[in-house]
Amino acid sequence: MLKQRVITAIVLLAVLLPALFYKTPMPFCAVALALIGAGAWEWSRLNGGNPVTCLAWGAVCVTLCGASWVAGWLSEPLPLLWTLAGAGWVLGGAYLLSQGVPGWTRISRFLRVPCGVLALWAAWLAVAQARFVGVEFLLSILLLVWVADIGAYFAGRKFGGRFIRQKLAASISPGKSWEGVWGGMLGVVLMAWVWMTLQPDGQSVFHRLQGQHGGWLMALALVFLVAMSVVGDLVESLVKRSAGAKDSSGLLPGHGGILDRVDALLPTVPLAMMLVSY
Repeated sequence: MLKQRVITAIVLLAVLLPALFYKTPMPFCAVALALIGAGAWEWSRLNGGNPVTCLAWGAVCVTLCGASWVAGWLSEPLPLLWTLAGAGWVLGGAYLLSQGVPGWTRISRFLRVPCGVLALWAAWLAVAQARFVGVEFLLSILLLVWVADIGAYFAGRKFGGRFIRQKLAASISPGKSWEGVWGGMLGVVLMAWVWMTLQPDGQSVFHRLQGQHGGWLMALALVFLVAMSVVGDLVESLVKRSAGAKDSSGLLPGHGGILDRVDALLPTVPLAMMLVSY
């Protein structure tokens, strides 16, 4: 298993890093498009789609992304779209987590699948726009999610259940604790402070939030983004638990599926674009 994980990670990095740092955003947008199309296939599969239906929804997602690309949306400000996407994640995420796994099964599949595909399309468009803003900007958002995840893991291992006995979402993801969430938030705020100290004139999401909203509001925005990354993770866990699946697919040997790797990014990147649009 470890060997599989390492090989898969090396292959992914060998594809993603050159695309990310290429002189134009196009290669990275194309790679992200392929991944998000696979994510749409996984989403339909988790929601009971047959092989043909799953491929069809993957094609729909790719078509939506491609149409946005051709229309020139990747370099256009879209504050209304990001506000709608953000509101959908905040309100929809709160509703889904409050209802738990039984609540998901009560929602019609004819609503679940299209909404998920729209969320994947919005996430791709946000990632593509972030790359158009700049490599540092996109990388700072990605690192925000990864540092939050790492901080939550270590804080949860060390302090989980020590201060609050109740689990974060016991019926959805029993391993997650409130202490882990706090650890992730603290880790991201510290990372932002170190980043801005070492590079005062940078173009990261931290610099932009501070420049537009001030230091305290920037810190609150980062805490909010970390919280929503947790929501993305929990929503995907809820869907997998409803489907009786351990992973979203086996597309990434040793790592599960595409959605398993990008679930926390799905709400975070559109919300980051929303915050810097104001």
